[in-house]
Amino acid sequence: MNPGWIGSREQLRVDWRASVGLVGTVVKYLSGAFLVPLVVALYYGEDVPTFVVSLLFAIVVGVTLERVDPDPDLGAREGFLMVALTWLVVALVGMLPYLIAGVVGTESTLAQPENALFESMSGFTTTGATVMGDISLDRHSHALMLWRQLTQWLGGMGIIVLAVAILPELSVGGAQLMDAEAPGPGIQKLTPRIAKTARVLWMAYLGFTLLEMVLLYGLHLLGLAPNMGLYNAVSHALTTLPTGGFSPEARSIEAFSAAVQWVIIPFMIVAGTNFALFWHVVTDGPKQLFDDTEFQAFTGVIAVLTAVVAGQLFLGTGLQALPVAIAPFNGNLEASVRHAAFQVVSIVTTTGYASMDFNVWSAPTKYVLLFGMFIGGSAGSTAGAIKIVRWVVIIKSLRRELFTTVHPEAVSPVRLGGHPIDERTVRGIYAFTLLYLVFFFVGVVLVIADAWRVGHYLSAFEAMSAVAATLGNVGPGFGSVGPMNSYLDFPLTSKLFMVFLMWIGRLEILPVLVLLTPAYWRT
Repeated sequence: MNPGWIGSREQLRVDWRASVGLVGTVVKYLSGAFLVPLVVALYYGEDVPTFVVSLLFAIVVGVTLERVDPDPDLGAREGFLMVALTWLVVALVGMLPYLIAGVVGTESTLAQPENALFESMSGFTTTGATVMGDISLDRHSHALMLWRQLTQWLGGMGIIVLAVAILPELSVGGAQLMDAEAPGPGIQKLTPRIAKTARVLWMAYLGFTLLEMVLLYGLHLLGLAPNMGLYNAVSHALTTLPTGGFSPEARSIEAFSAAVQWVIIPFMIVAGTNFALFWHVVTDGPKQLFDDTEFQAFTGVIAVLTAVVAGQLFLGTGLQALPVAIAPFNGNLEASVRHAAFQVVSIVTTTGYASMDFNVWSAPTKYVLLFGMFIGGSAGSTAGAIKIVRWVVIIKSLRRELFTTVHPEAVSPVRLGGHPIDERTVRGIYAFTLLYLVFFFVGVVLVIADAWRVGHYLSAFEAMSAVAATLGNVGPGFGSVGPMNSYLDFPLTSKLFMVFLMWIGRLEILPVLVLLTPAYWRT
């Protein structure tokens, strides 16, 4: 590629300076997020220099990038570049607290740049995979762990959606930016102004977060969750709604009572539901929720998979012949349903929490969970993976093909909620799903080969779960990457590849891949 071709505005169809300038604007304002852990650091007297330096660094990076083009003119092509770069630059800036804490603290693994970047990208993309060797407030400061949770909350509804909601300079072209970032086939405009739509989505997101926070802390005050203090209530509310799954507890939600697990389940379902649907429920009544085809399919899949897993756990066929696996159940219906519902909802919504170490479950049960990693939540939710609406459209289009095979002259559009779907949208859904599966299978081969290269044995099942968990932003997998383990033992090249998977998975592949095509830059 000719370097002069890249640097010339006259020859390029993409004004990359405008994209970089707006990335700087977003980073500059997002630097304010460092004030939250800084306040916590001051309160506990821990890691204050870490967040002072990080705050100043983020401001400098933001202002420097913003000066590349102080008066940007954002077009369609610039929007794709701006969204992709924003998520990459934000993760790079967000890794700084991990690096500093790793150098001066007790967790030396975070001092390695690839590990700090992995943790940061996993946070902002709400993946929830970790390379922390020891997740404990004895090893890490309250401020650093809260930063870890806060990155997920910021990335959940979307950094660009937040920017469109609060920055006037992004109100023009905001719909296109939100479309490029938002999970699913497209974002629904709820109000005449796209900035107001972004604010509505973020207010709903904030409202549910605060509600969960109050309920979790309420359980603590009632004596139903002794270790769910205010810090833990805030931390878990910040990572449930973005379907992130980062917890300051090494054993995830297993560390808390059954009451806590039951409270978190409905909030994970809320997080996996199209947030636009809640707007329609408020404006048009609860009937909108139950008439929605996507929500019906989403809850139906969860119910079926929960019933399958609960039956296996209750009967003992879903467990390995280990005392630690059998102990919570022993024919206990409540425990069977609770752990099955919690784990199915956590996997399908790509939250990544664990109510127990499901590594001790039987192979058939774990394959049910692996299947759930490919389903995903609703479009317009904070969940990752392929999304339930795409599967609904694929199934309906396959039924249509069977019908038209028998009746070749029939005109039968694919309908969703009674409305016909444009054939271009159907093709786009097939293209995305195929690309997703191609990336998955190629990723599995590369991860296994890279592990063998350094003498690290990795089974095919572990590799499949690791790739599915990072590409789908799920978090934990099985075996060595199970819910109570980490991705720390992977070689550097595999970690960087998984960082790439988390990045393109959060942006749903196409907005990143389009940047690699010559047609995007020249024609």
